[in-house]
Amino acid sequence: MDALETRELRYFVAVAEELHFGRAAERLGMAQPPLSRAIQQLERRLGVSLLERNRRGVSLTSAGEVLLYEGRAALDATAAAVRRARRAGGADSPGGPRDRLVLAVKAAGSHELLQKLLDAYAAELDAAEIEVLLCGFCEQEGLLRDGRADVALMHTPFNSLAGFDSEELMTEGQVAILPAAHPLAARASLSLADVSDVPGLPLARWPSYGTYPPGPGPEIRDQTQLAQLIALGRTVAVLPDSARAWLWAEHTAVPLTDAPPVVTHIAWPAHSRSLALAGLIRTATRL
Repeated sequence: MDALETRELRYFVAVAEELHFGRAAERLGMAQPPLSRAIQQLERRLGVSLLERNRRGVSLTSAGEVLLYEGRAALDATAAAVRRARRAGGADSPGGPRDRLVLAVKAAGSHELLQKLLDAYAAELDAAEIEVLLCGFCEQEGLLRDGRADVALMHTPFNSLAGFDSEELMTEGQVAILPAAHPLAARASLSLADVSDVPGLPLARWPSYGTYPPGPGPEIRDQTQLAQLIALGRTVAVLPDSARAWLWAEHTAVPLTDAPPVVTHIAWPAHSRSLALAGLIRTATRL
């Protein structure tokens, strides 16, 4: 029998991520012995070893690594199905069922494009309610995969579009956001090399898949923190040209001549059959 229960996948993913039965049991809110038995029963049913157990702890076998990857995707898909079904049925909407779409957008990103999209779609006769979900750097992908969002504005090369359908909406250059009083702020243009090693003004570091790249620059959590650190002369950032919309008086944006262009896409799960979503996509591509 090849079918797996959601409960079994949750148990295995917890153990595989913690690599410790005690911590996994605590995370799941259960005792350790039944969790150990459940994993052993799962291994017997599949006919493979998923975990290596020894005095040093627990590690994943090659089969375990595959099941962890696929299991996470399966659990995300299950959670997404539940969230989208509840949203479609109005279970999480005051006043009962109605069409509603959750649109994930990076906070302070593509503001002008977003406003045009919302205004144009609201003018459609059969427009659904749009909830704008503002998120942090590169969080749109996760929100789409686990069902917390139905559609997102995403930006390549920063976001991955793998597994999603998408339409290209806008292409723009990049700029260096500098303290207005810095000598480089007076330049008409700059190169990436000009801003990559400025004494006393390190590049801001953004998280990628939950971790920050090495470097002397500050670890950035949100746009407000970034804005203040630039104004204080503590960092410089490379951002799409549309970032000019949130600049302070203490900031200056200088075009970068050799930075790759940033392409804004509207993206959605490839399997979506939502008529409301189809209407939003049609509006976006007409803009």
